[in-house]
Amino acid sequence: MYQPNEKGFYGNFGGAFIPEMLIPNIEELKSKYLKIITSESFQKEYHRLLNDYAGRPSPLFKAERLSSKYGANIWLKREDLNHTGSHKLNNTIGQILLAKEMGRQRIIAETGAGQHGVATATVCALMGLNCVVYMGETDMERQAPNVARMRMLGAEVIPAKSGNRTLKDATNEALRDWIANPTDTFYLIGSVVGPHPYPDMVARLQSVISAEIKQQLKEKTGTELPNYVIACVGGGSNAAGSFYHFLNDNQVNLIGTEAAGMGVDSGETAASMACGDLGIIHGSMTYLMQNEDGQITEPYSISAGLDYPGIGPLHAYLRDIGRATYIPVTDQQALDAVMELTRLEGIIPALESAHALATLGLLPFKTTDNVVVTVSGRGDKDMKTYMEHFKL
Repeated sequence: MYQPNEKGFYGNFGGAFIPEMLIPNIEELKSKYLKIITSESFQKEYHRLLNDYAGRPSPLFKAERLSSKYGANIWLKREDLNHTGSHKLNNTIGQILLAKEMGRQRIIAETGAGQHGVATATVCALMGLNCVVYMGETDMERQAPNVARMRMLGAEVIPAKSGNRTLKDATNEALRDWIANPTDTFYLIGSVVGPHPYPDMVARLQSVISAEIKQQLKEKTGTELPNYVIACVGGGSNAAGSFYHFLNDNQVNLIGTEAAGMGVDSGETAASMACGDLGIIHGSMTYLMQNEDGQITEPYSISAGLDYPGIGPLHAYLRDIGRATYIPVTDQQALDAVMELTRLEGIIPALESAHALATLGLLPFKTTDNVVVTVSGRGDKDMKTYMEHFKL
């Protein structure tokens, strides 16, 4: 019941609302992606690269001091230790193999915090393919180290100068590029967003996270089912991957955290499920922040990777049917969580991941609970923000 139907809908959410020029690309992708990514040859090469290049499996770490503070067994899924510093590489390795199989030589991508852009530039360098990354001008300023990394890897980084010059606007520019170059270009989307089949494809590629959690937790505790799985949600790829293999296990509480910014009632927020209504963005029907006329309202978050006015359709569906709970977390709560993890466990998380960590003080744990929090990325890219906020 958690797979999209033949038209790409999860219940009322999803689909492929696309310009006519892109229909051939999407139809080709729909007809080929499952056959390719489930093939023995793809899986063999995909897992070889995950293991030998990305450094998987990522550790499942028992955070003893956090556990003591919150009265539960807190486990951290360390996606921050992957090559390139986040979960994004799981997806880009899979999609670059798919692009090569489909004969595409030019890769385009969008990025917010820059982690997907870096991961895309990385696999393009590995495979010898041309890479163009669209990034909002605002995000390029606040994530300058990742811009430098992408350029060092050989990518052309093009600023998006429309709107509030963040992730939404970068995605708009990438889609325009794809429309203009439909025959030789593969759009390597970074999250469980966009037209079908992208949300399903990215979720499948990121599901390695939950597959590892089950195996690792069983080795460490004797049970493969945690009581809680917690992950941050922008578009929602690391959360989709963290939830994927637990969707049919109703005893596992699935908690997503979205960026409340200055607060859900402040007008300065990116909490699309707390503040949004049904609408279409980037080819998908989902919850979307919009005004009374249906125009997209500009999101805000201190976290560039969560600064998006919509949500992946799988998450919209899970929220709608009550299978997952989504909690808004403010900038200040996330910043407090950054320092807490840093001082208690010696791990500096990305701002995105800190939104997930902030829920530890908001949930009613029992002392016997196993709580898995996905640390989706490391905090290197956010040091400028941390230096300013913490007066370092």
